[in-house]
Amino acid sequence: MKNILLALLFTCSLPAFGQLERKLANENQPVDLIFHAPRHINLLTVEPLDPKSMHFAIMHTFGPVNGGVQNLFGLDNGANIQFSFEFALSEKLSLAISRSSTDKVYNVFGRYHLLQQTQSGSMPFSLSLAGGAGVNTSPYDFLPEGSPNFSERSSYFGQVMLGRKFSPKFSAQISPMMAYFVDPREIYQIQGDQNLYLAVGLSGKIKVTDRASLTLQYIPNLNSDLRSNYGIGWDVEAGGHVFQMYFVTSQGLNEQYLLAGGNGVPGEEFRLGFNVNRIFAMGQKRRK
Repeated sequence: MKNILLALLFTCSLPAFGQLERKLANENQPVDLIFHAPRHINLLTVEPLDPKSMHFAIMHTFGPVNGGVQNLFGLDNGANIQFSFEFALSEKLSLAISRSSTDKVYNVFGRYHLLQQTQSGSMPFSLSLAGGAGVNTSPYDFLPEGSPNFSERSSYFGQVMLGRKFSPKFSAQISPMMAYFVDPREIYQIQGDQNLYLAVGLSGKIKVTDRASLTLQYIPNLNSDLRSNYGIGWDVEAGGHVFQMYFVTSQGLNEQYLLAGGNGVPGEEFRLGFNVNRIFAMGQKRRK
């Protein structure tokens, strides 16, 4: 009888032991969805992609809303549009290519995720690096001195991203950034005339519902007299997509033009913008 009771006790304890083992095994799992997507308004984020998955993004910004109803609050003015494809080679590394309509710039860039915040708190933040190079492909044959060569059309950027999910409702990221133009000519659609631009991007996400969040962006310039960038938006997850609607002071979408392209006066020259993000799992299940 004693042996039977011990056997029953052992059998009943197995689920409890199993739950404990699973809990211990998951203690150092990465925190999911610090941000809704690899892009947050304009900035890249610490949010990684699953291996062999692809992030496709369409980004738009329109004219200033102070154009009034005659210009449909900027929608009648020419939009800046960027398409980008980012493919994850591993849990840490992804490579991407994008094309912006402003100056017809092609960018190639990568993100590398050094550290990821864990659910146990053993790693309190996520740390990622991004860097890339771009080329302006607009035709300049009309210039008396001739069209710029490939090197003179080139630009580069680098970004460090430090992010943390402070609670289920609030996440934030700080992003020191730099952009470098080999030859920042007046004919390019930028306002700055420097080679090097330094800035610090600040991003915030405040979760309002299970699938929607208020988003904030602030990018103060550190070494130029260009105005700082401000943005406020709304992210919504729907049917495998992340829709991002926002008002922002810059028409720039790629990192170099975001820093050198100039900004309007907040409250007077906000522009309506939106992003459509889609992640293709490529046979893998996306994290919940």
